[in-house]
Amino acid sequence: MFDLTLTFDNGPEPGVTSRVLDILRERGIKATFFVIGEKLVDGERRKLAARAHDEGHWIGNHTFTHSVPLGQQHDAETAQEEIGRTQAAIGDLAHTERWFRPFGGGGNLDTRLLKPSVVDYLRRNKHACVLWNAIPRDWDDPDGWAERALEQCRAQPWSLMVLHDLPTGAMDHLERFLDRLSESGARIRQDFPPDCVPIRAGEIVRPIEQYVSSIEESVEP
Repeated sequence: MFDLTLTFDNGPEPGVTSRVLDILRERGIKATFFVIGEKLVDGERRKLAARAHDEGHWIGNHTFTHSVPLGQQHDAETAQEEIGRTQAAIGDLAHTERWFRPFGGGGNLDTRLLKPSVVDYLRRNKHACVLWNAIPRDWDDPDGWAERALEQCRAQPWSLMVLHDLPTGAMDHLERFLDRLSESGARIRQDFPPDCVPIRAGEIVRPIEQYVSSIEESVEP
């Protein structure tokens, strides 16, 4: 018996997110969608985020551009440009906990994730920082990720898994993965393992030093 929290990053994407939502609805599963801010400018994509919200899924912030990990950006305005703009785009779809997930350029949990000014921004704006402990690299292996995901789940009592609602073909295997989970007796839940949320409501509640770079920031004259 093990627990699993499902999250989907980098959407919403027409033709993919809608199918993921169909599959989750059929099974009565609630998840969290960490969205890219610039995608919400598109009306069709925003409607998908709104549908997810209306069906009981949580909407989280996964930066505006998803281009360079925040811990590697030298711009002093990184937090506002990447987090603030996305939160504004999410608007009334946002969860009250103001979930934010950084990215590490390939699922890395290291100093690429954050930098001091980003941590300060998260604290001032009462965000929660949501990491992960299971990442089966579905973007890298769209046909083989499901078996690896099951192995990761079985290896620990509570997994917070990152999947991607992107047009890679990986989500074609989501139903099979969920069926295998059910056969294994897994309990799927929506909340997050405490160890994966080092900042909650703007308060640092777990050590974060390993996720924060010491990058020097530049200010335009």
